Amino acid sequence: MVKAKKMVKAKKTAAKMITLTLAKGVARTREDHRATVRGLGLKWTNHTVAVVDTVCTRGMINKVGYLLKVVEQ
Repeated sequence: MVKAKKMVKAKKTAAKMITLTLAKGVARTREDHRATVRGLGLKWTNHTVAVVDTVCTRGMINKVGYLLKVVEQ
């Protein structure tokens, strides 16, 4: 007989979020920095978004940090 594996539900934990605001415009910045800002979901100056705190997101924030205001929640 084949034993049935028990399905274990993972506990859902609230992901840590970071609030980002685009403090400076992206005109006259490098093209890859503009793409990074768009990748974070920011569209215009003073636009605010909440993103999940991951290693990838932290790297993007470090790259264009001079354009952002960052608030950790």
